[in-house]
Amino acid sequence: IDDLAEVDYSLNSLPAVFQPFIDLDLKAVVFPAGIYTGSPFVAAPFTIPDQSDSMLYLAFSEYFFQTSSFAYYTAGAFNMTIAEETCSYFNISTEIFGSIIPELAKYSVTPYPVMLKLMATEIPVISLEQDSFTVEIQGSMEVLAVLPDSTTQLLFTMNTTANSSISLNIFDQKLMGSLCLNKLQFSLAHCNVGFFEVSLLENILSYILQTEVIPSANAKLSKGLPLP
Repeated sequence: IDDLAEVDYSLNSLPAVFQPFIDLDLKAVVFPAGIYTGSPFVAAPFTIPDQSDSMLYLAFSEYFFQTSSFAYYTAGAFNMTIAEETCSYFNISTEIFGSIIPELAKYSVTPYPVMLKLMATEIPVISLEQDSFTVEIQGSMEVLAVLPDSTTQLLFTMNTTANSSISLNIFDQKLMGSLCLNKLQFSLAHCNVGFFEVSLLENILSYILQTEVIPSANAKLSKGLPLP
């Protein structure tokens, strides 16, 4: 698929040949690249409803997307760093945070650029729906000040829950997706500058994720997953 994951398509049984159609029962499993480990999920059999309006029908189970989620989680694909240059472009600094969080203004008198570290803390949960599926990601976000000597100092850590929808389509023999963020929740996990109301930062952090993380994810999804 890419440098992080591989997909294996194998027949579960001999092709079933009937007069009007051929039925192929495939098991598709996505692995972290080069690591052929067992999946924590169990594939459940399913059938395709009888239809005859098209030459080809493809059906995917939750198992396929669950193994994809597991593979990319294992490979660290859900972890990313939003660098200080990007935060500076949005005028995000300790000075901006300090204007919202009085405790931070007292803690850091000198304005410093900041960087954000995002990471998934659990395997994202997949729920299959008609023509799309939802992904719920439990994670954390570290907000760090970048000091003049290029070292970083942790300001606070947030727990995050992101619920997104991914619509699916097939193009050029690839399964492609487009991600849309439905809901984003924050809670304070740890803070070095004293307690503050998380709601004060939700808008600015949500804006950064919408403008940086979502486009980056969609760029990867647009490359598609090769079909058998």
